[in-house]
Amino acid sequence: MKEEIILEVSDLRTSFFDEDFEIKAVDGVSFELPKGKTLGIVGESGSGKSITALSILRLIAKNGKVVGGEILFNGKDLTKLSEREIRDIRGNDISMIFQEPMTSLNPVYTIGKQIYEALKVHQGMDKKEGDKRVVELLELVGIPSPKQRMKQYPHELSGGMRQRVMIAMALACNPKLLIADEPTTALDVTIQAQILDLINDLQEELGMSVIMITHDLGVVAETCDYVAVMYGGQVVEYQEVKELFKNPKHPYTVGLLNSMPRHDVDVDELEPIKGNVPSVRNMPKGCRFAPRCPFATELCVTELPELDRKEDGSEVRCWIYSDRWDGDPEVSVRNEERTT
Repeated sequence: MKEEIILEVSDLRTSFFDEDFEIKAVDGVSFELPKGKTLGIVGESGSGKSITALSILRLIAKNGKVVGGEILFNGKDLTKLSEREIRDIRGNDISMIFQEPMTSLNPVYTIGKQIYEALKVHQGMDKKEGDKRVVELLELVGIPSPKQRMKQYPHELSGGMRQRVMIAMALACNPKLLIADEPTTALDVTIQAQILDLINDLQEELGMSVIMITHDLGVVAETCDYVAVMYGGQVVEYQEVKELFKNPKHPYTVGLLNSMPRHDVDVDELEPIKGNVPSVRNMPKGCRFAPRCPFATELCVTELPELDRKEDGSEVRCWIYSDRWDGDPEVSVRNEERTT
């Protein structure tokens, strides 16, 4: 049976304008998220992951703008809504956990007041009803002594506790979609695992769909059903998670996997991806990954490939899988062999 799609992003383009220069931070991003599932968006810093998430919520900085594409949430195009309409969806139907909870929380207000603010604005709750709901939310995310904790300020809590508060705030209005932007940044390994387990448990309990933004493929393997690999402001591969780890298609995905430590393979040293991420001000003319790709040909350098959908439902942006490929015909086979 075909899965119900809660979010479909098609050819999303978001740019920032600096005087007369246009910086294409997100350039033709497309993916879909089935209801109740988790999509991982993975890539190096500067690949456009967070800007994609902020574009969905229309939270782009003043010098930025969504210049093209569609963002269909339950069939409704978010790019065409008024500011008032998007505010009703933001926090109610779609919530986001931002990076760095210490800077995302207001240091001069108590935890309880900050969570209650979302309930007052979106749900119209009075103070008595709101305080009761705040205690319920803090209990839900595993914070002990919630009645005491809600009276505390952010600096009085540990990093892990602050992140739990951010999750409680995001869940305040029972959203249908939760976007988690690097939710375990700056947390130690034990707390990271607790936060990821908490998000997974809450998703199952509440039936939410989740977008998990991360640079860590280990997080993707543990938490996600599908994954979109981003590079240079574009999606270069979209697959089911199990299939991506078993049979990655794009050379960039292969490079990411080969640079990961693995417990089942004994290697003397990891294989880093050579070169640097291209500047958003000076993107390559052809494939964005071509300057770092060991298989790049003249075609790759001069022409940008489209995101091509395969029969198995996966998508890949690479000339290797095109009839126009003019390089070694065995390259795709070698990719599979290097990651088994």
